Amino acid sequence: MEEQDDCQQRHKKRDAENVKKLTNRLSRIEGQIRGLRSMVEEDAYCTDILIQAQAAGAALNAFCKELLGEHIRTCVAEDIRNGKDETIEELVCTLQKLMK
Repeated sequence: MEEQDDCQQRHKKRDAENVKKLTNRLSRIEGQIRGLRSMVEEDAYCTDILIQAQAAGAALNAFCKELLGEHIRTCVAEDIRNGKDETIEELVCTLQKLMK
């Protein structure tokens, strides 16, 4: 499944099921964004656009949570098992960026 050095090389080998799940989420988000563009082009009411934008943001946030969980369960856990404690600092920095 996952090669030992994938995370350190800034690449991640994902199984087909995980790729499908993540790309399906992104496709839905992409559709939401296209819908927002259409709403703007068609002069939709501001609050309607804002509500749809919030829904797209929530969907993107859910994607990030899914990806972060997978990262912690695979890359971070493997690195810690292998004594690569610098991964903890990388995770802390990533979390700080996500929480802005």
